[in-house]
Amino acid sequence: MYDGGVFGGFTRWAVVFLIIFVLFILLVPYAATTCCTTTTY
Repeated sequence: MYDGGVFGGFTRWAVVFLIIFVLFILLVPYAATTCCTTTTY
């Protein structure tokens, strides 16, 4: 649509950021639960 013009790079980085953000939201609660429930002090 924009042929890599003004919004070409921006939309690409926006998609990358969105994917990372979704993975972050999905993995952080799982990692926190696994860490806090299995760690022995």
